[in-house]
Amino acid sequence: MTDNINKKTTGNSAATDDKANTTNDVYQSNAFPTMPTIDSDSPWLSAYERYSIDATIEMPEDNTSLLDVFERNFSRYGQKPAYICMGSSITFKQLDLYSRQIASYLQSIGLVAGDKVGVMMPNVLQYPVVALGIIRAGMVLVNVNPLYTSRELSHQLHDSGAKALFIVENFAKTYQEAEDKGQVEHVVVCTIGDMLGTIKGAVVNLVARHVKKMIPAYSIPNSVSFKHALNVESASKYQRPELNLSDVALLQYTGGTTGVAKGAMLSHGNLVANMLQVSALMNSAFDDDIDGRDVILTALPLYHVFSFMVCGMCSMYQGYASLLIPNPRDLDGLIKEMAKYKPAFIPAVNTLFNGLVHKDNFADLDFSNLKASIGGGMSVLPSVAKEWHKITGLPIVEGYGLSETSPVVAFNPMTIAEFTGKIGIPAPSTDIVLIDDDENIVAMGDRGEICVKGPQVMMGYQNRPKETAESFTTSGYLKTGDIGIMDEKGFIKIVDRKKDMILVSGFNVYPNEIEEAMSEHPAVVECGAIGVPNDDRGEEPKLFVVKKGNVTEKELLEYGKKQLTGYKRPRHIQFVDELPKSNVGKILRKELRKMEGLE
Repeated sequence: MTDNINKKTTGNSAATDDKANTTNDVYQSNAFPTMPTIDSDSPWLSAYERYSIDATIEMPEDNTSLLDVFERNFSRYGQKPAYICMGSSITFKQLDLYSRQIASYLQSIGLVAGDKVGVMMPNVLQYPVVALGIIRAGMVLVNVNPLYTSRELSHQLHDSGAKALFIVENFAKTYQEAEDKGQVEHVVVCTIGDMLGTIKGAVVNLVARHVKKMIPAYSIPNSVSFKHALNVESASKYQRPELNLSDVALLQYTGGTTGVAKGAMLSHGNLVANMLQVSALMNSAFDDDIDGRDVILTALPLYHVFSFMVCGMCSMYQGYASLLIPNPRDLDGLIKEMAKYKPAFIPAVNTLFNGLVHKDNFADLDFSNLKASIGGGMSVLPSVAKEWHKITGLPIVEGYGLSETSPVVAFNPMTIAEFTGKIGIPAPSTDIVLIDDDENIVAMGDRGEICVKGPQVMMGYQNRPKETAESFTTSGYLKTGDIGIMDEKGFIKIVDRKKDMILVSGFNVYPNEIEEAMSEHPAVVECGAIGVPNDDRGEEPKLFVVKKGNVTEKELLEYGKKQLTGYKRPRHIQFVDELPKSNVGKILRKELRKMEGLE
């Protein structure tokens, strides 16, 4: 599909240029997605030509929004399956109806356009229904990791200002135990089987509750069931809000490059722009081949921005079905689903690619439908990419992005013959510069911090003007915190990270948060966290601890499980007599990395 919605803005806009903007101007311009001016000698422009990728995207009219995209595609794709999960599916037509019913419910309980609504659930059919319902009501979707501890959930509820929360009952006890529930007034509790049909749904819920014991006892006064929320109001009562590209659609939490989790405000325009950018890549390789029979494997959680865009938004735009996998850790179950549906597109992180290639039965799958394997979230190891190519017959195509950029910033062409080990070239209508600490652009081939300007770049961090200002250069480029090298053809390779962020299976983990949580243990005097290499996850947290008493490593690891969600908790503990510090008392993580031989 090559047409856009109400095409208007093209190419480069003189109104947005750039290198002379003041910091204040940057935030004003970021209220509406704008096109940067791309220098005609930018090295990646020749790659666009070579791979037949459009160099620019065409944004829709100012007064349109994601609603226009949704409504057109509900009509266009009608009876085609939109989402599949556990053998059940919903069509685009059903998705239209159900999401309007959820939107009607939210409007009926007194919420208004601009209110925040949290969604805390894995990849089940309810997720797209609720997410689209929130956006269609003109409200702001707040993605919440269902594996959060009550402590982490408290922070996000308080910071986001969410007034309602949709949560799967498996995690309801976490909400119950959250000390700070922020402004939440309405809680909708879902069951895994809610949209799987009467008989199958009842069986799935029975097994989850009484056989697998997956539902801890909980009590949430005044909560309602998902089925109540879905059916209490008619879709005909839905009031379509007046929205435009400047309105916030998604609050996506990230640590950015420092500190605790912050909510990146992504507008309708940001998401539409990134959807068009990804589609330009897809269309360059598959424009004549994509149809409603194609399936995209959605094993990555939709609350993660990579999956949200590539598996959620872009699948809706292109009209193919998204195969939802609630538990990707069950590799045998995942492989069975892949055997049944033969996905054409497989987005994944290195951890998942690696897990699959080491399962004997994975190599027995039929890959004749496979068109592309897309790597993101973290670097794919060359050894994993080599084995994947050997088994599937296709290379892994890596891309790069951030929560702050909706997320895609750069990608490799889909028609590459071999894994490159690079993040690729800038997305259409995206300018990338590499800078030194003084914000000077480095010479070609030199290392520099990757900085981005484009219509997909966030409006800013909610409630954090200072952190927002610090995240941009004075000329309006978002600083990513990643250090890269650009070659003469415009392809970028990430070589380091500027900050202390730890990257675990594609998720940002921040030492400050680990240290704060673990310091609450009475035997921890002080501690410092760093990332250490791990073949499967890229990195994993290690904690250096100055202790008192007889606390053991095992005891602290168990404590970490209660304080932090799985990918954040320390996997290694090393007791030390003291931590290296600066002359003002700041823990020097660089010195801790030196102790590990990582510097």
